[in-house]
Amino acid sequence: MQIEALSEKPVSEQSVSEQIVYMARRMFERRLTDMAGGNISARAGDTLYITPRYAGSRQHWQLTAAEILSGPLAGEGLQRHPRFSREGQAHLAIYRAFPEVGAVIHAHPFHVLPFCVAGRPIEPVLEATQKFGVTPVLPYAPAHSEDLARFVVDGLRGREATLRKQAAAVLLPKHGIVVAALDLWAAIDALERIDWNAWCILSQGMLPSSPLAYAVELP
Repeated sequence: MQIEALSEKPVSEQSVSEQIVYMARRMFERRLTDMAGGNISARAGDTLYITPRYAGSRQHWQLTAAEILSGPLAGEGLQRHPRFSREGQAHLAIYRAFPEVGAVIHAHPFHVLPFCVAGRPIEPVLEATQKFGVTPVLPYAPAHSEDLARFVVDGLRGREATLRKQAAAVLLPKHGIVVAALDLWAAIDALERIDWNAWCILSQGMLPSSPLAYAVELP
């Protein structure tokens, strides 16, 4: 498989498709998703741009801008494309329910997945994640199902103020995370902050039992 070089233009000046390609590679490099799946989308007016099916498992997130699917948010034309992402209907449901959302990322982040397996929400323990509040766990629904799309929308309702400022996220049991955001930059920023927040929670067990064990005496 030939890998197309990233555009030499500044990322901020790239097309929506080029920006999605950039995000996909950064996410994979930083273990914010894996080869098993996930998807990235963005809204530009009434047009949806989304990564194709098998972007992870068959292409390892080494996509080209020409491979990013695009089509109208209204209707079912885009959904009929043979490479339309199987979780794409959840993306469509979010955009149709929340006009303030400009980008959606579904991912399998390395440190977030243990919380998905345990069915445990992610508390904001870092100052950098306080703005997102608690990332809740949704009721279980099979992957790619209409129920899953409905549960994602229901899990984001009531958090419109957070969406208007930056982003909000939900956890899918035994599956991964969905981040809805103002734009692609806000989405990937929130994704990484929540993943590092998850790592901070997981790593607590490696710290000494006494917080004074390594205390430094100031003069």
